[in-house]
Amino acid sequence: MPPPSSDAHLVALIDRVAQRDEAALRALYDLTSPRLFGLAMRVLRRRDAAEDVLQESFLTVWRAAGDYRLSLSPPLAWLGVIVRSRALDALRKHATSRSDRTQELNDSLGHALESDTPDPMDAADASEQATALHTCLQRLEAKQREVVSLAYLRDLSHSELAQQLALPLGTVKTWIRRGLEQLRGCMARYV
Repeated sequence: MPPPSSDAHLVALIDRVAQRDEAALRALYDLTSPRLFGLAMRVLRRRDAAEDVLQESFLTVWRAAGDYRLSLSPPLAWLGVIVRSRALDALRKHATSRSDRTQELNDSLGHALESDTPDPMDAADASEQATALHTCLQRLEAKQREVVSLAYLRDLSHSELAQQLALPLGTVKTWIRRGLEQLRGCMARYV
């Protein structure tokens, strides 16, 4: 990787970007993107997400270059703050979508456990078990509830879960094991 350009050169490029000079944006990108991509990778740990964040960050640079002030921070630090902020936003967005998926699974679980049998005793038992299971699931930590729900409702393997949730395989296995242990203990109180 080439050595980073001088602050004066980067400031001059940012000033040109503020004047909507596309060549300056390209030059700024070429000079700084390896370091900024590395920063995004350290935060996100996923190449595709880091690439998206880097692209969004340079769009922000295009729009905000006129606001840059050398007296407030060196140019590479300013660029780094933009990338870090976008990366953290991406992490929050990913966590929110995972939470939404968990709620979807909880709703599906409630519907899946409802009984269509005509026998009132079976319906009452199933309803009590569903209520107990729902209550016990709510007592799990959100992460455990998510992996347990995905594993059993969507019949995903541990490795498929790890890939879908972008988590280490060992973490997924541990969360499932601990979640099931807690569910067994909780359900035992209701049976």
